[in-house]
Amino acid sequence: MPFGLCNVPATFQRCMLSIFSDMVERIIEVFMDDIIVYGGSYKECLLHLEAVLQRCIEKDLVLNWEKCHFMVQQGIVLGHIISKNGIEVDKAKVELIVKLPPPTNVKRIRQFLGHAGFYRRFIKDFSKISKPLCELLVKDASLCGMRNVRRVLRN
Repeated sequence: MPFGLCNVPATFQRCMLSIFSDMVERIIEVFMDDIIVYGGSYKECLLHLEAVLQRCIEKDLVLNWEKCHFMVQQGIVLGHIISKNGIEVDKAKVELIVKLPPPTNVKRIRQFLGHAGFYRRFIKDFSKISKPLCELLVKDASLCGMRNVRRVLRN
């Protein structure tokens, strides 16, 4: 399927969920072309992996072995670190956000809020912290509010 068409990602996701419908949320999670196989023990993981690989063979799905990771304790999925401890922040992504230059215009404020908002579930009171920045996005907002930007970013 060509990815330039607007409905292709949703169609592809439905297709993957259909192929693995009996396994999803029981032994695997599927998001687009990412398949995460899990289990309570090493042996259980091997059995689940075998079932998933067999399904891939049956449905003629081709895997890129260079992108496959097997039997790992943790992995980065959609910008988050997933492990037996749960979901954690990818420290490398946070470093990139911290090193962003202070926003100087509306476009840069939107970009910053997008980057920071990706990790909003890990930031206590994110909506309160980001409110001064969001207020600058309102049409005809006062540019003197840029002082608030510096204050918010320092905290």
